[in-house]
Parts: sequence; C-alpha cells; structure tokens
Amino acid sequence: MFSRDSWAEIIEALSSNWFRTILTAFGVLWGIFILVILLAAGNGLENGIKQSFTGMATNSMFMWAQNVSQPYKGLPKGRRYNFKLDDVQAIKDQVPGLRFVSPRNQLGGFRGSNNVVRGLQTGAFNVYGDYPEITQQQPMDITSGRFINYSDIEEKRKVAIIGSGVQTALYDPGEEVIGSYIKINGVNFMVIGTYKKNGQNGDPEENQKEIYVPFTSFSQAFNMANIVGWMAITAEDGSSITELKSQVFDVIKARHSIAPTDDRAVGNFDLYEQYNKINGLFTALNFVAYFVGILILISGVIGISNIMLIVVKERTKEIGVRRALGATPWSIRSQILLESSFLTIISGMVGIILATGVLILVNNEMDKMDTSEMMFLNPSVDIGVVFTALMILIISGLLAGLIPAQNAIKIRPVEALRTD
Repeated sequence: MFSRDSWAEIIEALSSNWFRTILTAFGVLWGIFILVILLAAGNGLENGIKQSFTGMATNSMFMWAQNVSQPYKGLPKGRRYNFKLDDVQAIKDQVPGLRFVSPRNQLGGFRGSNNVVRGLQTGAFNVYGDYPEITQQQPMDITSGRFINYSDIEEKRKVAIIGSGVQTALYDPGEEVIGSYIKINGVNFMVIGTYKKNGQNGDPEENQKEIYVPFTSFSQAFNMANIVGWMAITAEDGSSITELKSQVFDVIKARHSIAPTDDRAVGNFDLYEQYNKINGLFTALNFVAYFVGILILISGVIGISNIMLIVVKERTKEIGVRRALGATPWSIRSQILLESSFLTIISGMVGIILATGVLILVNNEMDKMDTSEMMFLNPSVDIGVVFTALMILIISGLLAGLIPAQNAIKIRPVEALRTD
C-alpha cells in the first residue's frame, strides 16, 4: 500500500484509458451523490415538519364532548352532555402521570360574525378562555406585556392577550396597545399583552388572530357557568398520553353516565400518536433513501468490477511476466484490489463533495427566505452518514476487485506469456 511503485502503476493503469475510467467511476459517483441528496432531502422535510411542533408539548391530546351513541342506565342515546370544571379535578386526581389538564372555552372565530370591537374597528376572532399553563402546551412568543397568571384567574380579571393579526386589524401602526380596551361580545377587556405564534399548526395567518382571556372571567362574562368546552391534556415525561387516554375517558364516562363501550361519546385528537406516525414516516423515508442509493451504488460497483475484469485480461502478459519473475499471488491480488479500491473511493469522494456543494447552495438560498412557515428546512446529513458512506465505499472497492484479483492469480505464467 505504501509503495511508490505500486501507486505509480495504479495511476498509469487508470490513466491509460481515461475516458473508460471516468465512465466507470461515474456509476459510483452517482450512487453516492443520490444517497447523500436523498438523505438530506428527507432530513430537510423532517426538519420542516417538526418545526411546526417547536415549543409544543407533543405528548398531549385534545378532548371534547360529543353526542352519546349508546343508551345507558335508562338514558337515551343521542343525548348531549358537557364537561364540567369538576371533571378537570377528577381527572387530575384519578389518572396518575398527567402533567397538565387545561380546561378551555372558545367563542367566535374568523369564519363567524364580528365579535370584537375597538372604536370604529371591528373583527371576527377566536376568543379563548384559558389557564396560564396553556403556553407550555402550545407554542407562543409574548412580544409585549405578559400572559395570563393565576391572580387573573382567581380575581376574574377582564384582561386579554391579543395576537399580532388582531393588533394589525384593530390598531394603527405605532399605536400603544398595552392598557387599551377591546370589547368582546359587548364586554370590555383590557389588553395586557401581545403574542406571535410560530410553526405551521392549522392556518399560520389565522393563528395570529386569536385572543386569550382568563378562563374564569370568560365563564363569567359569557354565562358559561362551570361548563368546559374542551381540554388540553399533557402527560408527564416518561409517560405516554396515548396509553393514559383510555383512563381519562373512563373517568369522563363514569361521571356522565356513559356506557363504558361508547367510544363515540368523547372526541379526541391524540397529538402524540400523530407525532409518532410522522417519526415512523421519516424512518421509512430514510430506509427508501438508503435502499435506492445503495442499489445505484451496487450498480456502479458492478461496473467497476466488470472493467477490472477487462483490465486484468488486457494485462495478462504483464501478469505472466511478473509471476515468472517471482511475484507472489498475494502481490498480484493486492495490486488489483488497490486499483479497484482507489477508483471506487476517489469516485465516491467526488460524489460526496458534489452533493455537499449542492446542499451548501440550497441552504444558502434558503437562508435568504423566511423559513418560519416552510415545510422544508436545512437539508443536511450527519457526519456519521458520511463516515458510513466511506465505509461502504471501502468495502465496495474491495468487493469490486475481488473477482478480477482471483482471476488474475489463476493465470499460469507460461499461458500468460503465450498470449498475444
């Protein structure tokens, strides 16, 4: 390996027909290039999708009441019921492993009628009655002022936090927001903070057009009494909300006289389950990337092996002379293996360099864009992937030269010298 004569011979052998060498190397180059690009594209898509979960408690679910679909204890099917504040405490007490159980109420919406007024400006916005911990379950950046606290909850303060979209719709540019008042369904609330949401959950633009008020003042102002519209429930680290949700449903069913087998009575969206499905999807995409890239790489290695067979045949007389002069089978075999490995590794490295250049260009262009709402972000590959690719190249090079090397040492010196 460290012989200058050996490397001079390798360079001479590969450069004697440089066009054939380039065409042969292209198969391996293209295989590694495709492998790296596919893996980087998969990572870029994964980064973009997971960006929408940034700051969100993914081990969560959302739960709401639906019509009962089975008669039970003399009560008819089709009846409607509502969650109550007592249900929240019962869930906390009876289901271990839960971190947050947040009751929520909602009114209005951008698809409804105008429900918020400030001076001469009006708008239709989602208004939520919430507890302070909701900011730990859903991503939100407080851009000025503050969010709801428990003093607001206990004193039923009529305060509100508005999104940047609400601010744009109801306020003039540069106008002071904190301390001003907005009227929600005829009730005045003082604005104590503004927020902006990141990610791609739902409609990103409409996510900025939401208003948050304390749950207790919402219930008082809009005559909700102790009714809870829906709940956001988050499990502790180390627990799975997917595994705990059946216990939560059992508590609700027992408290509202719902048949234990009635799975339609409690609606839910399991964010943790969906998140795991997304992770499974990206695992499958990585498998496909490796599968396709390695298949293309194998085709390139087969091409190198075929060319090395031709090279061995062309050098039959040379091999015969070397054997006649005392060259051992190992020296002949190692020379062929070095040539195939060198060609494979060099072509593979060029493929990695080209793929890296493409990724640098793509990332440079993306740096100039607003990626906060993009589904594709920072396509890249881990250094471990590059190391793995190099190992694959080394093994592939040895395999590509193995059959030609075995053919070379089978040549008898006398027969080789007779070859024209």
